[in-house]
This record gives sequence, structure tokens and C-alpha cells, in this order.
Amino acid sequence: MAIPKVLIIAGSDSGGGAGIQADLKTVSALGAFGMTAITALTAQNTTGVYGVVEMPPEFVAQQIEVCVTDIGCDAVKTGMLANAEIIEAVAEQIRKHNLQPLVVDPVMVAKSGAPLLRPDAVDALKTKLFPLATVITPNLHEARALTGMEIHSLDEMKEAAKKLREFGTKFIVVKGGHLEGTPEAVDILYDGHEFTEFRSPRYETKNTHGTGCIFASAIAAGLAFGLDIKSAVKQAKEFITAAVKDALPLGKGHGPANPMAWLSKRS
Repeated sequence: MAIPKVLIIAGSDSGGGAGIQADLKTVSALGAFGMTAITALTAQNTTGVYGVVEMPPEFVAQQIEVCVTDIGCDAVKTGMLANAEIIEAVAEQIRKHNLQPLVVDPVMVAKSGAPLLRPDAVDALKTKLFPLATVITPNLHEARALTGMEIHSLDEMKEAAKKLREFGTKFIVVKGGHLEGTPEAVDILYDGHEFTEFRSPRYETKNTHGTGCIFASAIAAGLAFGLDIKSAVKQAKEFITAAVKDALPLGKGHGPANPMAWLSKRS
């Protein structure tokens, strides 16, 4: 039996709630096989990021190379990429091996507010990686940083999606979890012609660490199984909703969302 394979290119979260750790839990819960190219190590827990060690770009590239030339790859997801040199190395490998579909989660800042992408790397993200991506999944903070827009409403989310698509990505998902004053958590998918809204109940909890990583990895897993983009985002929305609903009250800060909730939901 062919097992869908997802290559995850991202940073490690020592606390286990986000990053590579959350990504692997997600794709495993959805029935895919996860491989990793680690871009950075973080000393991190629920209260913050206390240290970062960035990997040499050539070693990130080597991790990608050895995985895809032996095991193969049905979808790729990127998360924390840390700096412009790593972004360029990742983009080169994606082009070299024609690694598609590609889900780019433009990780810039941790839940605690700690920077996870150097400011001078934002242009590299826009120009080197976005044009290769099947879909990007910015939250409101990331969408604001990438577009320079103020985003305080669903209509402004849609305008941001239009602007983001100018970077060359085929599909844009703008996540509305941080949108204030709404009874539902609304994410939008834009394909260049029409918008599709994905709605879920809003759960009031501080335990949302890793939600962006989980959502993007769930989309990648769906695409690896051959789902179309709307079906993959719909499934990912259901997946992250269950993960937030059954989030884990661990630590003294923002506890992690729970990717394993999907298994209970499906049993």
C-alpha cells in the first residue's frame, strides 16, 4: 500500500507544541508519513523562546536531498525558515526536485512574540519561495507584515489575499483566528477568482500554541493524499478546530493545541 509522504521543512520546538514536533503529530494523525529537514533548533516552552540555533543552509539542503532521493515526496510543508540563506537553499531544492504541492506557512513570530524570521529575510520569502508555493497560510499578523495593510475585518482579509497573490502563489489562505469581535473563526481561501470561507466555532482558550503549524501541515497531508485544495483546507479546518477544542492545559503559558484529538474524533 502506498503511504502518502510529507516532507516538513521547519524548526524544532523543544516544548513539543509547535514546529517539527506538531507537524509530525499532525501528518501522522492524518495517516501520512512525515520526513523532516530541520532549519533551526529552539529552546522553547509554553512561555517563550529562550534560544535559537540556526542550521547551516547546506545542511538543510542535504536533509531535503537525502529524503526525497530515497523515500520520495508527495507534498512539502515549510514553517520556520529563520534566515534568507536557508530560504534560498530550500527554494533551490524545491526547484531542483520539482517538489510539489508546496504549502508555505510564513512563520515570522512565535506565539510569545519572539522573532522566528530575520527581518531581512522577508523579501527572500516573498521573492524566492512564494512563487513556488501552491498555497501560503498567513495569520492576520503575518498578512499585515507581508502586505503593509491594516486588517480588522473579513473584507480586509479578502483584500490582503488579493495583494498576497501578486507574489505568485496559486492559492492564498488568510487565517482569521486573531480577528476580534467575531463569534466564529473564519479562514478564507482565494484562488485568484473567488473566495471560499471556512467557518468554525470560536473556543475561548489560551492554549493555542502550534495552531499555525498544525493547520498548514494538515493541508499538506490532505494534498499528499490527492485532495483538491478546497477539500484539503476544509479537512485542515476541521482538524485544527478539534485540536483547539481539546487543547492541552500544559505549562505556565500558552499550552499546545492537540493534534491527537483528530484520532478521538474519528474513532
